Amino acid sequence: MPIRHYKELFKELKNSKLLKLQVIVLFLTTYIDWVIMPYITKLEGMYLPVYMISFYMLIGAMDGLIQPLFKKVKIYRIYLFVIVLDIIQICSYILAEINMVVFTYVILSIFTLQAITFEISRIHTVDFMKDEIEIKDYLMLRSFVVSAAIIGGALSAMILDYLGVKLTTMLSIIALLGVFAIFIEYKLYAKFKTILQDADTIIEPQKTLLNEKITL
Repeated sequence: MPIRHYKELFKELKNSKLLKLQVIVLFLTTYIDWVIMPYITKLEGMYLPVYMISFYMLIGAMDGLIQPLFKKVKIYRIYLFVIVLDIIQICSYILAEINMVVFTYVILSIFTLQAITFEISRIHTVDFMKDEIEIKDYLMLRSFVVSAAIIGGALSAMILDYLGVKLTTMLSIIALLGVFAIFIEYKLYAKFKTILQDADTIIEPQKTLLNEKITL
């Protein structure tokens, strides 16, 4: 795809605060996870049996099966769950200094839940982009941001490993970035909540009027 088309996509960010917040959250959360991911993969090989690794992989692959269960869940509640998960993730970093096996299990559990939540939120978010940007362009922009975050996270992990930075030190740095991500996630949560509450305020009187007409 020509670079100029990406420039056009990013111009859309200036016109939509909602889209801008989504892109920042998507980049930060993906980047953080992919800085940590290589370290966790190494810990898996050291501490976890194959069947447990497979177990987490199986759970992570269930997002498509459970999507219908979350069809009517409001998007801002999904983002509230994301915030809670990120807070738990940051708090779990201290386990790396206490018990590495427990830390590995906890962080893998969080990663698995994040992967499922990521897919659920992606489906729900598409509906909000209809009036902001073309769905095709939105999906391309989303894929671009995810790819950039994964590449950036992987390269950062390589550099940190080359420099011999300890896991606990890396987690302390990532925790600061995680706190900033949570702040942006809260703004996105508040934005979605306001949009939906405003929509309910408009739709409810319409439902009441319709019911009155039906009963007449």
